[in-house]
Amino acid sequence: MTVRVRRAFEFEVPAERVWDFISDPGKRAEAISVVRDYEIDGDAATWHIDLQLPLVDRTATVETEDVERDAPTYVKFVGRSKVLRVTGEHRITETETGCRLDNEFVVDGRLPGVERFFKKRLDDELTNLETALRRDLGLTA
Repeated sequence: MTVRVRRAFEFEVPAERVWDFISDPGKRAEAISVVRDYEIDGDAATWHIDLQLPLVDRTATVETEDVERDAPTYVKFVGRSKVLRVTGEHRITETETGCRLDNEFVVDGRLPGVERFFKKRLDDELTNLETALRRDLGLTA
């Protein structure tokens, strides 16, 4: 089973400011609550995630890399591990008042329970991404 979530956020800021956040693998990693730690190497990041599943008694390592970039409007990353495969896509389009960020995350589990875990949490993770981005842009108190 594959878990897929799509969400869009609108911002009254120039698209370049949103690009500065969403194209940064470190900022993306910091926004995801299950990422306990990460290392950055250029456009790649190694995430150490805690899934709190019975079959995963330690932190899982996910090797992520940006596989497609069309600055300053689109970035796609793929993360691979023994536990899951995750794909994230972020597309920025200008609007009359700023920009819109369309996001899609797809998680394919490789162990029992992974999809169920993300089915319950993926929408919240996108809310975390939006909150972190708004904070980075200075749009929250």
